[in-house]
Amino acid sequence: MALKTADICDSCPEKINIAQPIFRDFGGKLTFSGKIITIMCLNDNSLVRDALESEGSNSVLVVDGNASIECALLGDQLAELAYKNHWEGIIINGCIRDATMIAKINIGVKAIATHPLKSIKKGAGEKNISVNFAGADFIPGEYLYADVDGVIVTPSQLS
Repeated sequence: MALKTADICDSCPEKINIAQPIFRDFGGKLTFSGKIITIMCLNDNSLVRDALESEGSNSVLVVDGNASIECALLGDQLAELAYKNHWEGIIINGCIRDATMIAKINIGVKAIATHPLKSIKKGAGEKNISVNFAGADFIPGEYLYADVDGVIVTPSQLS
């Protein structure tokens, strides 16, 4: 059974980083956790695709899209790719599209909103860097826990 974010907050509040509750659940899996892998990009999901094409076992992709509501950084094809490559989940500080289809895929997806327009693809952005949004630091190699109550980050995996 997966650890609940509320239980983690109760057991070790001094060791966690709690994201502000700005995310909506879109994926078919509402509880997920894993090692953080990060991408920072603005309206260009090229690096998101690159990451999701790789093996993602026990990992969560955290995408800082600068809270842009100008286009989607994830759609059903990328969510399906993430599922096939064993990613635990994806957090998007930005928008997704194809929400109805993503809800049918057994992967965790949290984002701030939906937008029907796809992103540009110029390969812009950075990967494996610390990002900060929703009042939380997301550091590659640390662990993210997400459920319907929220998103938290811990320095190491909890058991």
